[in-house]
Amino acid sequence: MTSRFFASQSVEIKVLEQPVPIQHYLRQPQRLVSAIADPSLVKQLSQDCFRLRMRPLHFMSLSFQPIVDLQVWADAAGTVHLTSVGCEIKGLDYINQRFALKLQGRLYPIRRKGVTLLTGKADLQVNVDVPFPFSLTPAPVLETTGNGLLKSVLARIKGKLMHQLVLDYRQWANQDALTTNATQGQQLATVDNPIV
Repeated sequence: MTSRFFASQSVEIKVLEQPVPIQHYLRQPQRLVSAIADPSLVKQLSQDCFRLRMRPLHFMSLSFQPIVDLQVWADAAGTVHLTSVGCEIKGLDYINQRFALKLQGRLYPIRRKGVTLLTGKADLQVNVDVPFPFSLTPAPVLETTGNGLLKSVLARIKGKLMHQLVLDYRQWANQDALTTNATQGQQLATVDNPIV
């Protein structure tokens, strides 16, 4: 019996102005991936593709670990897009062969009344052939349990994003500003004290 589970999560994060605008930060997809996942669980496959080992999940009495390949990129308008391009389930071969995951998300900055807000949305859908004896579970119970699991995954990602992304952006922007100021200071010193 194939079951479909779905969850959606929206986010709005107030961003305090830093020396470097958030749009520059968002052009670096690896920073966004590090903000939503433990860096020790992420492997960069290419410039914009990452393999993310999720923490083990528990569904009814099953325990398994999804490994998701994500493509992350920023468009010219400054919107960051995230989409799943592959998935594997560790620990349950039966489910791995009968499992499809689709994750789509976007995050973009908007200015409202002089304040920058990062606004985004993620949709997560899973299609899976539920093995016996779980297939005997009434469909509404199965659906509620599956949707709840996906919702908790997105809520955990949202929590990390809201805390970690803002913190990382602040550190990155100020470090970048320090580097720029130091470089400009060296150039001024060279002009003021030309070597004869």
